[in-house]
Amino acid sequence: MAVTAEPGVGTWTAVDLAARFGPIPLHRVRSSPSPGTACEEDVIAIHDREDRLYELVDGVLLEKDMGTYEAYLAILLGRHLGNFVAERRLGIVLGADGMMRLAPGLVRIPDVSFISWDRLPGRKVPRTPIAAIAPDLAVEVISRGNTAEEMRGKLADYFAADVRLVWYVYPAAREVHVHSSPDGRQVLGEEQVLSGGDVLPEFELSLRDFFAEPGPDENR
Repeated sequence: MAVTAEPGVGTWTAVDLAARFGPIPLHRVRSSPSPGTACEEDVIAIHDREDRLYELVDGVLLEKDMGTYEAYLAILLGRHLGNFVAERRLGIVLGADGMMRLAPGLVRIPDVSFISWDRLPGRKVPRTPIAAIAPDLAVEVISRGNTAEEMRGKLADYFAADVRLVWYVYPAAREVHVHSSPDGRQVLGEEQVLSGGDVLPEFELSLRDFFAEPGPDENR
């Protein structure tokens, strides 16, 4: 059986990118530095210079993809998680700027993440641009530009780094896919309740409330 080799450094083509990440919009792939040659210093420099977020995978820079509604859902979920975690002093919750080194040369940026105190070096919030840490919980709000292949790869990366729980939020379907392992998935619809499981016991969120259209208080 033939074995497909990874492209060499700096030799990635559009065909190679599609084979690795699926039909990903090419505007999300940074062309400079050339795909296959990027490193963490590029991630930091671009963020500092352009205020843009890129994940680093196999030397390829992939820009984070998120629309307005996805950003709203991410911060809404982050607020619920943050309040729950702060009240119980369980750790910290990070938003979509929280860059994490899951392995050498692998930088992922969950839309929301929870990190328990036990995973934080010295039980303190890291001060480095990219934290060498894996969260207990990683949350991704799926946007139009995300591909199934990309998200499968990200899921594998999370569990290989010892992430305990992953939530994939699908706004269009009004669903949350709960992953407790690379192969274990529970699909929750808007009539159901999202729980924190063993990672965040007692945390519960009505998905009907979560996906409800926001609006002003008509009584004010």
